[in-house]
Amino acid sequence: MNALQIARNKRKTAFLLVIFVIILALVGGGLGYLINGEPLSGIVIALIGSLIYLFIVLQNPGNLVMSMNHGREIHEEDDPELWHIVEDMALAGQVPMPRVFIINDESPNAFATGRDPKHSFVAVTTGLRKRLNRSELEGVLGHEISHIRNYDILVSTIGVALAAVISFISSFASRIWWWGGNSDRDDDDSSSLETIFKIVAIVFTLILGPLAAALAQMALSRNREYLADASSVELTRNPQGLISALEKISNSEPMKDPDPSSAGLYIENPFHKRGLSSLFDTHPPTADRIKRLENM
Repeated sequence: MNALQIARNKRKTAFLLVIFVIILALVGGGLGYLINGEPLSGIVIALIGSLIYLFIVLQNPGNLVMSMNHGREIHEEDDPELWHIVEDMALAGQVPMPRVFIINDESPNAFATGRDPKHSFVAVTTGLRKRLNRSELEGVLGHEISHIRNYDILVSTIGVALAAVISFISSFASRIWWWGGNSDRDDDDSSSLETIFKIVAIVFTLILGPLAAALAQMALSRNREYLADASSVELTRNPQGLISALEKISNSEPMKDPDPSSAGLYIENPFHKRGLSSLFDTHPPTADRIKRLENM
């Protein structure tokens, strides 16, 4: 059952990345209409711009993320137990040993980041280190090692970069539209269908594109969390450890000063959003995650 769930979640992740690229192309098409009345140039600009931005971001995402979250690197002599748990989980997951960081915050939480398994980072808060027992730590770190093994760290970086590019294009298109855009171009030769398509593309670029990107990023992140939970159980053979850890983490206080752009990386939303504000949360409800774990 676990292997089936992992395979299903991987297919969902691939599908969501395709949706992301489609949204990017649609937003670029709307930009093209605003610039010179045809979509192709905007699509090319959007795709090339995304590739350039991704190339820049992927040079060294791990150090950047750890710096933004005030992580301090530790070594085996600093915390032998934590180090050996990470080492054991990495061995079980058949990935290289990641660099280990501590974040000074009493709220229990953890995340993984990096470009690929050979350039990966794992961070835990001081609160997580103090409040969780070994079995619970193994569940959490198995979850984070699973993010590394499943290349979720790369997927999350790509998702953030694509969402940033879509947001930038939408903002840029809004300025063009505000200053008149392509209003001087003669549309008399356009068919009614083409005119409707043009209007829809522009509206999508100005309004719906960023919203669609946010929803896709949310779905992508939630799907990765379910997959990492299932993979953690595969590594530890003990779903109860992760269940207990998630219960402790979800019932704790929010982190004091987390980096907002990194919120989707943590095992649990560091802001602990509730109510309507959680509709666009990057994390699935903890109760749903626990229910899935109990059924394994």
